[in-house]
Amino acid sequence: MPTRLLTLALAALATPFAAAADTLSTFPETVALVGRDDARQLVITAKDDSGRERDRTGAVAFEVADPKVVRVEPGGRVVPLADGATEVVAIEGNQRIAIPVKVAEMGVERPVSFPNQVVPIFSKFGCNSGGCHGKASGQNGFRLSLFGFDPSFDYETLVKEDRGRRLFVAAPDQSLLLRKAVGLVPHGGGKRFDVDSDEYRLIRRWIATGMAPGRPDDRTLTGIRVFPGRRIAARRDRQQLAVVATYSDGTLEDITRRAQFESNATDVAVVDGGGLVQTLSLSGEAAVMVRYQGRVAVFRATVPLEGTPPSYDFAIQTLVDRFTQEKWRELGLTPSGPCTDAEFLRRAMLDITGTLPTADRVRAFVADADPEKRSKLIDELLDTPEYPAFFAHKWADILRVKRGNQPDRAFGTFAFSEWLRDAIASDMPYDEFARAVLGALGDPSDCPPTVWYRDLQRPEQMVDDAAQVFLGQRLACAQCHHHPYEKWGQDDYWGLAAFFGRVGRKARIEPGFANNNGPARLSIFNRPNGNVVNKRTGRAAVPRVLDGPPVRFGPDDDPRQKLVDWMVAPENPYFARAVVNRYWAHFFGRGIVEPIDDLRVTNPPTNAPLLDALARDLVAHEYSLRHLIGVLCKSRTYGLGSTPNDRNRNDKQSFARFYPRRLPAEVLFDAICQVTASPPSFNGLPADRLAPNRAILLPDESFASYFLDVFGRPKRTSACECERISDANLAQVLHMLNSEEVQGKVSRAGGRAAALAADPRPDADKVADLFLSAFARPPSPEQLSAALAHLDRHAKDKKAAFEDILWSLLNAKEFLFNR
Repeated sequence: MPTRLLTLALAALATPFAAAADTLSTFPETVALVGRDDARQLVITAKDDSGRERDRTGAVAFEVADPKVVRVEPGGRVVPLADGATEVVAIEGNQRIAIPVKVAEMGVERPVSFPNQVVPIFSKFGCNSGGCHGKASGQNGFRLSLFGFDPSFDYETLVKEDRGRRLFVAAPDQSLLLRKAVGLVPHGGGKRFDVDSDEYRLIRRWIATGMAPGRPDDRTLTGIRVFPGRRIAARRDRQQLAVVATYSDGTLEDITRRAQFESNATDVAVVDGGGLVQTLSLSGEAAVMVRYQGRVAVFRATVPLEGTPPSYDFAIQTLVDRFTQEKWRELGLTPSGPCTDAEFLRRAMLDITGTLPTADRVRAFVADADPEKRSKLIDELLDTPEYPAFFAHKWADILRVKRGNQPDRAFGTFAFSEWLRDAIASDMPYDEFARAVLGALGDPSDCPPTVWYRDLQRPEQMVDDAAQVFLGQRLACAQCHHHPYEKWGQDDYWGLAAFFGRVGRKARIEPGFANNNGPARLSIFNRPNGNVVNKRTGRAAVPRVLDGPPVRFGPDDDPRQKLVDWMVAPENPYFARAVVNRYWAHFFGRGIVEPIDDLRVTNPPTNAPLLDALARDLVAHEYSLRHLIGVLCKSRTYGLGSTPNDRNRNDKQSFARFYPRRLPAEVLFDAICQVTASPPSFNGLPADRLAPNRAILLPDESFASYFLDVFGRPKRTSACECERISDANLAQVLHMLNSEEVQGKVSRAGGRAAALAADPRPDADKVADLFLSAFARPPSPEQLSAALAHLDRHAKDKKAAFEDILWSLLNAKEFLFNR
């Protein structure tokens, strides 16, 4: 028996650890290494008395029974040295676990696969990224395919371009590719790895053995798996990951050191190139994306707060509350207390109708003793004309209801805006809403949703917008290459685009114009044939839904209807979840998935059970968006206060408090007009439009307003809600403080300041009205005292004094934010 193995055996007999043997576990349980390029990452896990698992890979000591066969690096990576069999033993205190190891074919010169082994190195070190050699023009005369999605192109570039000057078979170490990568020759990308690294040795061996491009019968990657898939970790803790690839011949290979890792919440957890995750001082959830040769997997780390949270009462009002509360318990969070009635009124009115409550409405709501008044308020707001107007405006942003410089008579933005408003007012089921837009036929006069097709000239534009708006999928990357963060490839993309291959377009001249030179209206029709070319194959794309079989249709079919049939099916994993997430973000300040239209495997929900439950509920209620709003806004979670406590102060994703957010440009403009009693006026809006003349009623983006532009009104050039800017900037501050527009509203003759100056009531009552109108709360004693003192000092010009108070309220964060 080798000396090392004898020592371990004697130690095992001397130390009673049989009961603890089940405490330590290992992945994998056995290790089989084939050839000198193989290696295996161990993950050692300890389970405590409560059943909680902790990573101990970096804490245990590793002993090898026969060190001639393998060595174990400090991070738990087993590297082969010679053929044979041995054991690796992980030891921590009196606990230990043995891992059988076999090594074979160390003397066999196994061929290096260029696609499977060399190209992933370029991806790992960013050589083929869009910021380096992977961009369209390459970098410094050297170009690689983006993310390695075209290995044959990469091979031609490396081996044959520039007379093969990058590689030198006779002296591999002198190859320009290697000398730049290790920093021996100046390289714009800097040093990428060391001479004694696995990557260097692998590329060197590939060059020395003849730089084979790979054979047609080479195995291909079929999937990757990360272990563990999820773990509850303490703050400032570590978790080693192991990534295993599965190939078409059934073989498995450890690719931990060749995979790419990226955390989506770097304030919660970070990850290094070897798959070591480190949690930081914040609690929350982080998803670590693992990517390798176009395949992706995800590890999720849940990091709860330390200590036992105090008990709290939290009544379940809708299904939302059950799932948010479960997440808070998992993370050790304590929710904030409920907001005041006045705060709830202001919040709900701004979110549902885009309108501030009046002072009288605030007083009446606060005085109402009905315990169900909050729930009844939501129903009341959903019956107002402002609700469909406000949400029609929201949908018009992402459906690109954009006039540009063209007359509306030709382009129908007014008609589409009215259609959206009527659809929302009547609670058109969301599946019918999607079908009406995607399957639109005719022109804006008889089918307003055809306006959606006006700026979408090509099938690829149609599939980009349709997928992003209705499926929450950003597929544009897959048009030219495999999606870098998702499983979708070019065939998936062009399979969807093929459903739009029969969309026909023609212009109809408005009647009544001489020589047919009047404005033209776009008419959409379904052609009996037509296809879309798959850029990857150069042939007609096969219509195919995501993760589905090919779809066939005859000459009388409209392929778009087949696409919508798949979309709105109850089992579709994207359609209902996408709109639920979009509406959740509207009411709660951020999505359950963020960004809200990027629902991919590598960007998982912060509360997946909540998102799934809401999606099922929406389908069960026949896609009623009005019902969805009721479920969200009647929840106890929506009614939480925005003031943090000690246990949710750093919460950014679990909704343990209400997240304040700045009012949208149009809502803020209307709020200023309402508080100052200065009605807005937009030139070009028909006189028969719904009164009053408000910004949330504008049918398209063509109405000039510096205020709306500087506060982030979108140009409606894309389907992304990110086009609306909610961040503060200096121009906004200066406009609120100094602009003639705001000052003109504050000082307008016949406006709020003038009315208050002429009002015979006591100044204290009038100041209270101002605060209730702007903030939905009365002034504090200190604020009231300061306001009254200011009015006393300017008793000779009360209008100017009220203008000063108005101006100060409009510039307060409390006015600018929904809270």
